[in-house]
Amino acid sequence: MPGGGAFLSGLGTGLSLILAIGAQNAFVLKQGLLRHHVFAVCAFCALSDAILIAAGVAGAGAIAERAPWFLSTMRWGGAAFLIWYGMKSFRAALRGGEGLRPEGVAPPSLAATIGTIAALTWLNPHVYLDTVVLLGSVSSASDDRLAFAVGAMTGSFLFFFSLGYGARLLAPLFARPVAWRILDAGVGVVMWTIAATLVLAG
Repeated sequence: MPGGGAFLSGLGTGLSLILAIGAQNAFVLKQGLLRHHVFAVCAFCALSDAILIAAGVAGAGAIAERAPWFLSTMRWGGAAFLIWYGMKSFRAALRGGEGLRPEGVAPPSLAATIGTIAALTWLNPHVYLDTVVLLGSVSSASDDRLAFAVGAMTGSFLFFFSLGYGARLLAPLFARPVAWRILDAGVGVVMWTIAATLVLAG
């Protein structure tokens, strides 16, 4: 079909860029395990990716390359947020039980949850480098940039909804409190590792 090759190229490229475990993916995984606002979180991540992919294919990558102050601002803001969130995760791991949300303890509101995932998504300069700059550059070599963009967007929707809703398959494992403590500690390590790479890149 017309554009089929470009669609598959976009799908493969998009998936390859988001498969790595990162701050955003770790948060989606945890929300999926907790079954809190899963659809909203997955939809927010996928739609954010779609916006950035469209911007990259439309040529915003060139603008980002010419405005280093933008990526610098995102880098330091993102590092500060990741340090704070990592500290919160390590504290939860030490205390134990927070991830289980015992009966009678209300989960974070939808607004608070979206606020967190928004910061993890839009304050991460890697998102702009990978999605806008890199995908935008790759799409320029495609014979059908629209099909390429649609393929990359499809990859994002498939990945985030699979991660969010597939996480519940791990529910039996996370019935044990120690598993939540390990997860929280792992999330903290991911957040601080990414924060360190952002600071060192500066």
